[in-house]
Amino acid sequence: MRLERSIPAEALDAIRAPFLLAGAAPVDAPVLQPLGLLLDLAGEAMRSRLFVVSGDGGDEACLRPDFTVAVARQHLTSGARAGRYLYEGKAFRVAPRSSDRAEEFLQIGVEAFEAADPVAADAEIAALAWAGAAAGGRDDLTLLLGDVGLFAAFVDSLDLTPPLGARLKRTFSRPRQLKAELEGDAAPVATTERSRIAALLAGLPEAEAAAVLQELWSLAGIEPVGGRRPAEIAHRLVEKAEVVRAGRLSQAEADKVRAFLAVSDAPDAALDAIAALAGPNRAPLDVAIEGWRRRLAGMIAGGVPAERLVLNAAFGRAFGYYDGYLFEVRSAALGEERPVAAGGRYDGLPARLGAETTTGAVGCMVRPARAYAGGGE
Repeated sequence: MRLERSIPAEALDAIRAPFLLAGAAPVDAPVLQPLGLLLDLAGEAMRSRLFVVSGDGGDEACLRPDFTVAVARQHLTSGARAGRYLYEGKAFRVAPRSSDRAEEFLQIGVEAFEAADPVAADAEIAALAWAGAAAGGRDDLTLLLGDVGLFAAFVDSLDLTPPLGARLKRTFSRPRQLKAELEGDAAPVATTERSRIAALLAGLPEAEAAAVLQELWSLAGIEPVGGRRPAEIAHRLVEKAEVVRAGRLSQAEADKVRAFLAVSDAPDAALDAIAALAGPNRAPLDVAIEGWRRRLAGMIAGGVPAERLVLNAAFGRAFGYYDGYLFEVRSAALGEERPVAAGGRYDGLPARLGAETTTGAVGCMVRPARAYAGGGE
């Protein structure tokens, strides 16, 4: 396994210092995490980036690829309604576009489960990540911003049919599927037995659809092959059924979505460009844009230089549990594949982990070896 370069203790102390002032309780999350859970949350495409091992009792597990899910699980187990947690430890992941480059790397971060003003919390967390990253001494940093929720509000402004709007929102972090939607190439449902099953499953919540598919397999004595889980197969069958049921984007609608995704600029200019693209139902988008202006003001007040901010409307991350704003601190020397710090909002994750009552959820992390100006990782 590939290890990061070590950095001087004084540099590590400087990078750690802002996190120690965040008012968070120290926590140590288990290294082993359930593989199935991670794939259900982040998507099957993440399998190639996970370090899979045998867990307790022979169940498949993986080394934690980051701390968000692990800390969220601990928070829910504690029974606390709210909490803010500080972690520092190793994470394990296979590098992008590599089948054999397993990485072990240090992360320092904070995860916050709080009911306070989410926009203010977003600004605080982004400023915290910036402070930690900048403490490493690099002078070429940029804070790249995106928002799953902003795309959702833009889609709502187009006043599409609910099934089509929902399907389009789901493609935001799936570039190939989004491209197919915009080009009118979303696969139709073939008139086969499989299509009738898809139509049946499309009327059920996805968890129930997966259970029905598993029961059908059991009754037929079928063993699934290829590593796909019932939840993934059910999800794809439902999507195919929805293509027919919901219809497709018109050319004008597809052009508007392309224009939205092309927006990348200083945040105020980017927000103005997005506002100009609003469809007939613009109220949700106006609310989201106003929230972004407050969020940006909070980041700048928290110490992020305004000239280092970029809002990219198409920016998303591989981990599928982010459902609000998200960001990366990038170094020009390291490039976009090696962010120095990252984070975002994931309000829906606690419920997906079984929480009956939830608060907001937002967090960030920094990789000290990348933040350190004398390092190359």
